[in-house]
Amino acid sequence: MVGGMNHFLLAEQSGSAKDRYGASARYGAFAMEQLINKVLSMGSGKKANLEIKVFGGGKINSALDDVGAKNIEFVRQFLTDEGYIASSEDLGGTFARRVLFKPHSGRAFVKRLDSDLGANVAKEELALAKRRVVLPAPVDDIELF
Repeated sequence: MVGGMNHFLLAEQSGSAKDRYGASARYGAFAMEQLINKVLSMGSGKKANLEIKVFGGGKINSALDDVGAKNIEFVRQFLTDEGYIASSEDLGGTFARRVLFKPHSGRAFVKRLDSDLGANVAKEELALAKRRVVLPAPVDDIELF
């Protein structure tokens, strides 16, 4: 069995970020394509064999735009466009989550964090988002099949 997991803060690059950072796994569109292609290449190669589970999208900082809602909309549309159906999900709310994934069994465990822990997660996410790391463009184009 092959499994994988990704985490992203923003669904897609916008505006000047496209010029500055290039493709990056910190964005949902790139992270999802990378993950699915890698799992397919290491597994059976059949999309029908994938089990998709989706977690997150909480609005963990009331001072920010509802990035979580945008990410939920993105991932649902992405899965629909690619012909996938999530077998389980825990989305939205006003709390952060901690996810433990066991790739050998495919089991995922989700713990909803209280507001104090969620505030710390929000601070960490903001710090990551503010870092300006320039990544080289990917060598290969990615296509879902």
